[in-house]
Amino acid sequence: MTDAKLAVLIDADNVTYTNVKEMLEEISKNGTPTIKRIYADWTKPTVSGWKNVLLENAITPIQQYSYTTGKNSSDSAMIIDAMDILYSEKVDGFCIVSSDSDFTRLATRLREAGMMVIGFGEKKTPKPFIAACDKFIYLEILKVTANEDINIEEPKTKTKPKQKSEPISKVDKETIRLITESVNDLADENGWAFLGSLGNHILKKQPDFDPRNYGFTKLFPLIKHLNKFRVDERDTGVNNIRHIYLKQK
Repeated sequence: MTDAKLAVLIDADNVTYTNVKEMLEEISKNGTPTIKRIYADWTKPTVSGWKNVLLENAITPIQQYSYTTGKNSSDSAMIIDAMDILYSEKVDGFCIVSSDSDFTRLATRLREAGMMVIGFGEKKTPKPFIAACDKFIYLEILKVTANEDINIEEPKTKTKPKQKSEPISKVDKETIRLITESVNDLADENGWAFLGSLGNHILKKQPDFDPRNYGFTKLFPLIKHLNKFRVDERDTGVNNIRHIYLKQK
């Protein structure tokens, strides 16, 4: 649903300002960010880093004073705005950028209203918030992607090998079980499952699943790495397009 209109709401107190551009590019893969707002007490020095990136990314800052020490007042402001936007019926989905579990109920309520909810946060994000989203993307994998695109010139007298991306998760038994069961769920009477349907099916079970978490840019390279499935590439007869099917060995 790349033509979906999205509201992007950012909790500046619970995510860092690095790689904002990469985050917005990731959001654009899922739709068009028509509303972009960021919430914080901008009198605090802890959020000063955000101020430098707001204008160049057309993000509207929302001032929310901290009335009580130790309380994040930005949470309530975001929640109120999200409900106002929901009832305005101007968007098709929401991107909630935060590592705070306080937005779990908000994500659940938005999905109950038929909204697509994509979460962005750091690896420390509590599981309840992740589970409440349709899809959750870790900001750390966007940093890895951004670093890969930077070419640093080294002196000619030195040769430095290209640094590989560091995965933020391991391909453990639980991940293998998740993929295997999902392939079996989609398998036809002969045991073959269409790769094009596999990613979305896995996301329904585990919203934070992403091949980039494990150091792979796409799902197919991850599948081949596991070496647990037979692969059948079927010609569609249209512009040399092939559909990939998987079957458990």
